[in-house]
Amino acid sequence: MSTENEGTAVPPAPSAPPVPVDAPHPSAPAAPEGSDPTAPLPPVPPSAPGAQEHTQEQQPAHAGSAPDASWPPPAMPSYADGGAGGAGSGWGSSYQQQPAPKSGRGGLVAAILVAALVAGGLGGGLGYTLAKNNDDNTGSTTVSASTSGGDVKRDAGTVAGVAARALPSTVTIEAESTSGEGGTGTGFVFDTQGHIVTNNHVVADAVDGGKLTATFPNGKKYDAEVVGHAQGYDVAVIKLKNAPSDLKPLTLGDSDKVAVGDSTIAIGAPFGLSNTVTTGIISAKDRPVASSDGSGSSSASYMSALQTDASINPGNSGGPLLDASGNVIGINSAIQSTGSGGLGGTSQSGSIGLGFAIPINQAKYVAQQLIKTGKPVYAKIGASVSLEDSSSGAKITEQGASGSAAVESGGPADKAGLKPGDVITKLDDHVIDSGPTLIGEIWTHKPGDQVTITYERDGKSHTVQLTLGSRQGDS
Repeated sequence: MSTENEGTAVPPAPSAPPVPVDAPHPSAPAAPEGSDPTAPLPPVPPSAPGAQEHTQEQQPAHAGSAPDASWPPPAMPSYADGGAGGAGSGWGSSYQQQPAPKSGRGGLVAAILVAALVAGGLGGGLGYTLAKNNDDNTGSTTVSASTSGGDVKRDAGTVAGVAARALPSTVTIEAESTSGEGGTGTGFVFDTQGHIVTNNHVVADAVDGGKLTATFPNGKKYDAEVVGHAQGYDVAVIKLKNAPSDLKPLTLGDSDKVAVGDSTIAIGAPFGLSNTVTTGIISAKDRPVASSDGSGSSSASYMSALQTDASINPGNSGGPLLDASGNVIGINSAIQSTGSGGLGGTSQSGSIGLGFAIPINQAKYVAQQLIKTGKPVYAKIGASVSLEDSSSGAKITEQGASGSAAVESGGPADKAGLKPGDVITKLDDHVIDSGPTLIGEIWTHKPGDQVTITYERDGKSHTVQLTLGSRQGDS
């Protein structure tokens, strides 16, 4: 995902019309809440230029340059097919998820829906008349449910119950740049002070003087401002202006305790259809994902993602991924797509059952830092690693970005004895098959955490412990 950044994994990673407002519908329940612009990100090229681990906003380096392990690495080249990751890519090959693309402003979908509703209403009317005449002629009788005419009670643990509690705390975000460009995405209430958490790529258009609004399922719209954004993590926090006093933050779960097979519920505004609820399961964990919106000014983001088969499309970006109890376990961010195309001839691709979410434990830490200082804080090892296709590990390059040293003098890697040419194969118990995988795993930690690094040098395996350093900001 560039709806949410939804795309393919390490191998590299993978907009919607305005939010509908209270349209009268005789028997339809409240529409699911909005989502952030999910524009599928083009897949990360098979051999992305070296990039620093710390500066996500850096421009892409020429092939062969040494990316610095202390983010952010140079911007990833745009993807050819506009989808998340190249077809057939696998671990160790370029795996780039597309950020869930922002829903674009278009009228075709709305027109189709209106036509369908009109046709449905007409068909329903004819059906009723025919059935009534038939009943009158045959004397047949019908049996009504015992709850007919009363309120239908749904257990709190059902999908309907979870959706009813979560929808009022999700918003559809519309971001517009000073030039009028923008899209639609999703976000959710983080605290009672009016802070909303979403994806960086959802609000990026409004960062420099643009316009930002957030609309709740009840139709109430609020102007908002960007409090802070982290391009490398693809997390942003916005704050409602004149926020209501009755905000109910969603409960945050523990993404470390999520298991493959757990039920998931996603809320967003796919292709601008705000307040949409979809379901699925956790289909994989710790999925290395590098995603980008494909723009020349955008650098890739890296995550060790939760993978879900819940339907996620452009516009779902920034929306909550919930567990069966309604706790937020991730932020829907990217999708893997088979190619470009989409409704109304747009370039946005749809869900093929491979969605990726930023684990909430990581997103919570990032959001708290953004609220506190307005700037993200990244953990780093202080070494530049290659982002080229690989299946053997993350190789420390011979030279860092812009001619800097590949191993930062006095940094964590230097103190641990790591040198250019070393190939990192594991971080703690996680297998490292490429540079993007290493960056994603490092960023699941906080500065000051101690980790165990396994690396190969001259054909021999070595293990060393190091304490992660820190870098503030995206540049």
